[in-house]
Amino acid sequence: MYYRKIIIALAGLLAGNASFGQAGDTIRLTLPEAWHKAEAYSRQIEITRKASAIAKEEIKDARMERLPEIKMSGSVEKASNMPIYENGLFSPHTQQHEIIHTLYKAGADLYLNLYNGNKLNLKIEESKLLHQLTEIRRDETTSDIRYQTAALYLDLQKSQIFRKLIIQDISDQEKQLREIRSFQQHGVVLKSDVLRVELELSRRKMALVTIENDILVAAQKLNIIIGEPDERIVMPTEFEQEQVAGQSYEDYLASALHSSFEYHLSEKQTEISRVHLRQVKANFRPKLGLYSDFSYANPQIFLFPYNPAWYSLGVAGLKASIPLSELYHNTHKVSAARLELEKEEVAHKDTEDKVRQQVKEAYLRYKESLVQIGVAEANVAHAEENARIIRNAYFSQTSLITDLLDADVQLLQTRFELAAARIMAQNKYYLLQNIIGVL
Repeated sequence: MYYRKIIIALAGLLAGNASFGQAGDTIRLTLPEAWHKAEAYSRQIEITRKASAIAKEEIKDARMERLPEIKMSGSVEKASNMPIYENGLFSPHTQQHEIIHTLYKAGADLYLNLYNGNKLNLKIEESKLLHQLTEIRRDETTSDIRYQTAALYLDLQKSQIFRKLIIQDISDQEKQLREIRSFQQHGVVLKSDVLRVELELSRRKMALVTIENDILVAAQKLNIIIGEPDERIVMPTEFEQEQVAGQSYEDYLASALHSSFEYHLSEKQTEISRVHLRQVKANFRPKLGLYSDFSYANPQIFLFPYNPAWYSLGVAGLKASIPLSELYHNTHKVSAARLELEKEEVAHKDTEDKVRQQVKEAYLRYKESLVQIGVAEANVAHAEENARIIRNAYFSQTSLITDLLDADVQLLQTRFELAAARIMAQNKYYLLQNIIGVL
């Protein structure tokens, strides 16, 4: 009676969870559709897109510096008288010069940089590298979001497969319980056998409650990353086992060195350090520019004698300079930039080693998961045959109830392991694709 009460209570809890799942809004999604939603919703991807747009504008801004600098200016000034103290500040002053008290000026000036040690070209080149860096980071973030989405999607898919398996197993156990009760009524088996089967059935139903809650938790995590409401239940499509990609480790490594985000980020950082060294070396180079100035002014005070009238004047010429002080100011800057480049080159080699290690590990784990699927399939076949033999033996009165229950548990466990192995293989596959940069 006690175990029956437990079963009734669990059945009520199950019914509550089932009604919640049916009442909630549901949506069926394929994994590519989940990826599309995650990419559209992800704030991290949006941040990297903004960063890429900013870097692109900075390239345009650097190119605009090729155009001349043009300024317009104007002024109106009032001048006071100019007292002259011939015998000191404390003696009376005299006024010997006529002062023009109001001065006007309006004009424009232009400067066109002709050569500045190639600094402008280097700045444009650096801006392009920084833009490429932001694009790689954007693609890396997109790939990471895709992998996170795939992991959550597969986790939800696994829980739903577990639910399907255990619901079928509960149905089989209930059918078996009815047969054992019939045998107990005819005095063939003991009452304790019925009670033990009822206890095992209640454990199955408690496990189903846990799996139902796992589904709700996994669905919420997936909803958060794809931008769906928390209450919506995502229904993954039917499981499709990933086919073995006929590539060797060397092929995957070559793909990683061609597409890996981490490798290319390190490569671009090295190129930026190389450009920075060239920029520092350019500090000592001469500067040459074309300048001009045109103005209207009143009074004329450019040439003596001055004239209280409007005049216009234009000036144009070349201006050149050599920063001689950079001979000693620039020495340690060049040394520091060279050391920075050497550091980035070493870091790039270190990143290459890490990429090789990550690809090797991900490749081996993926191959291992495929082997695990084969082992799990064989275990399921063995467990099914063992359960069939033990069931026949029990109902023939040649085995104990404990043997029957153990066989049923082993069968359910191997089916769980097979489903988990298939999901894990999918996960490892997408992880490998993420590492080599092609997800």
